Amino acid sequence: MKNISVTLRVWRQAGPGQPGRFVDYPARDLNPAMSFLEMLDVVNDELTLKGEEPIAFAHDCREGICGTCSLVINGKPHGPRQGVASCQTYVRSFEDGQVITVEPYRLRPFPVVKDLVTDRSAFDKIQQAGGFITVRAGSAPNANAIPVPKDDAELAMDAAQCIGCGACAAACKNASAMLFVAARVSHLGLMPQGQAERDRRVLAMVQTADGLGFGSCTNQYECSAACPKLISHDFIARLNRDFIKASFKAAFRSEPNRVVGD
Repeated sequence: MKNISVTLRVWRQAGPGQPGRFVDYPARDLNPAMSFLEMLDVVNDELTLKGEEPIAFAHDCREGICGTCSLVINGKPHGPRQGVASCQTYVRSFEDGQVITVEPYRLRPFPVVKDLVTDRSAFDKIQQAGGFITVRAGSAPNANAIPVPKDDAELAMDAAQCIGCGACAAACKNASAMLFVAARVSHLGLMPQGQAERDRRVLAMVQTADGLGFGSCTNQYECSAACPKLISHDFIARLNRDFIKASFKAAFRSEPNRVVGD
């Protein structure tokens, strides 16, 4: 396959709250086997040699397992291919001479830090609201000591694949984080060790997501379509069932269930 050349139309923003704009950069003679991030590296090398400010973008593993590389490419979180992160998108996914628009996630809970970098710590706060247990669990038991049905184990692993990249919220017209919350709640709620905090967890995580400004789910399924790990929107139905049950139980408790941090 011959090398190709494209034009990158990149969102440049000096810092939080600063005005931003799209700037065009030519990317010439690219090897189709390059990843999208490698292409950005090439462009940044050229900008550095010219004494210009390189494009800021976040990355870490470059293997599709950390979610740090979250970009919106031609209007789609992570780009044109389904089931892959931005770092797993390759130059061969685009045509010679194509204009590729690259911008950060645009939702209130993920403010822009600089250029293509966003602050996604809101997801960390949701995780922290429910991702632990307060009961004394003792030492770790033998892995085979607690029988877990095979279907539950596989379903929990499906949910555990979530890398917290935020593509679900970025793709949703309401900026809903329900798929992320559902994956976390389902992963922990399907395992025996997660039962002690199951009700508190789902209430805390949903309430925290609401408090951070994420929108409501209206079942458009854009979230699962954009997810690089193809996590099913069926987990949202499981989340809703757990939330309704937990809310019903909390209504009859002597003390209301509190969100972590209150």
